[in-house]
Amino acid sequence: MGRSRAFLVGACSLLIAVACPAIARGADGPGPVCDHQPAAYEEAPSGAVSVDPGVDGDLSAKTAANPPGTTFWLRPGTHTLGTDEFGQVAPKDGDVYLGAPGAVVDGRGVNRAAFTQRARDVEIRNLTIRGFAALQDQGVVNHDSGDGWLIENATIENNAGAALMAGARQVVRHSCLRNNGQYGLNAYQAGDGITGLVLEGNEITGNNTGDWETKVPGCGCSGGAKFWAVNGADVRGNWVHGNHGAGLWADTNNNDFLVEDNLFEANDAEALFYETSYNLVLRGNTFRGNSLVQGRAFAARGDNFPVATVYLSESGGEPRVPARTSAIDISGNTFADNWSGITLWENADRFCTSPANTSSGYCTKLASPSSCSAGTIAKAPSYGDCRWKTQHVEVHGNTFRFDPARLGCTSLCGRMALLSNYGTFPDWSPYKGTAVQEAITFRQDNRWHDNSYAGQWTFVAHDTSRTVDPAGWRAGPYSQDACSSFDGGAAGC
Repeated sequence: MGRSRAFLVGACSLLIAVACPAIARGADGPGPVCDHQPAAYEEAPSGAVSVDPGVDGDLSAKTAANPPGTTFWLRPGTHTLGTDEFGQVAPKDGDVYLGAPGAVVDGRGVNRAAFTQRARDVEIRNLTIRGFAALQDQGVVNHDSGDGWLIENATIENNAGAALMAGARQVVRHSCLRNNGQYGLNAYQAGDGITGLVLEGNEITGNNTGDWETKVPGCGCSGGAKFWAVNGADVRGNWVHGNHGAGLWADTNNNDFLVEDNLFEANDAEALFYETSYNLVLRGNTFRGNSLVQGRAFAARGDNFPVATVYLSESGGEPRVPARTSAIDISGNTFADNWSGITLWENADRFCTSPANTSSGYCTKLASPSSCSAGTIAKAPSYGDCRWKTQHVEVHGNTFRFDPARLGCTSLCGRMALLSNYGTFPDWSPYKGTAVQEAITFRQDNRWHDNSYAGQWTFVAHDTSRTVDPAGWRAGPYSQDACSSFDGGAAGC
């Protein structure tokens, strides 16, 4: 995880009431899914096994009694799984679970998980799943991260832990992940990690009701969705809003993400936090009213770190890590009345084997701990490969609009940033002093150009002590935002 902080709850505060009606409607982008699910299975499909809601444990028992590949039709009503914490359903490969209108699987605050074990290619459609008591970092559906699951037209809400875990090739489509205690989705799988994840057309809202960053300071364990070591993800057409923390958070050795055509609104912290990860296409999204809770909290305590709507922390393009791009490309997005814009950050003291690396036990995709020791790290190629670098980032063709009066903002908002800290730690680090500050600012191919700005934007460059206006940002030595326009003026190329 990156910088430690506690998040305050309540994105739709009085100070941003002007934005709340648009947020409720899901205007100008992907719209509501929660409470708008189709009633697709009014009768049992031919050959399906009917499951009765009045018999406690009927779904578990019938799953155990039938062969792999069985389709189960859950009749209308509330289905329960047993009277102790280990009541659960253990699907077999290819099992399909279809909900009739009004079919609910309810953990009643007793059962830890609904669907468990490692079966492959399980399908869950048109079910509401609620009231489960998952533990920290665990999930209710696909608890053990089986591969190839399809979750479609489902509502998974009001659970502890995560609504969903993820496995390889998992597809989550047109589903409602709402008001869960920790995450809407927790995408982590032991071993080589998850490949081929798809999130499409979902509503991800109100998650982290347990306020985990306050409960466990510095845990990095909250948000609408959290991704860890996912290699290949398509995240498109989702409405990600009102989460108590980050909207989407990719943390540690993720790679090859396509995030497009989503609507991010009123998330308390970053809309997208991409941390110690690689190769991202971020395009065609709308960001509105994000980071206001976190930004105000930072400003109230005098913390001048540039809070961001899109936060790249030790993340960049890397051609040696195979992906559909070898860069981080941020283009065609609209940013409107967020606390700030985009922050590119690289912690000078964070690298493989450093005590400052909060992803403890993990190394970059280009090195190993043995090559990053005190005796080897100062020499090539280790000097470069032992760092997660914020590099090869291109920010272009975006629209940034900001009106501090609408947000009640008086300071430390409306900022764009490209910076690092002064390196100090540990004593054998080869990255002390201004080495990383100079690299991220001038030598790592990070470029803004051809953007459109409206409002009172300022730019933090090199370190937190340097803030410049648009003219200073475009002039040497920074030379950023060529061919961009400010406040409707002609673009200067």
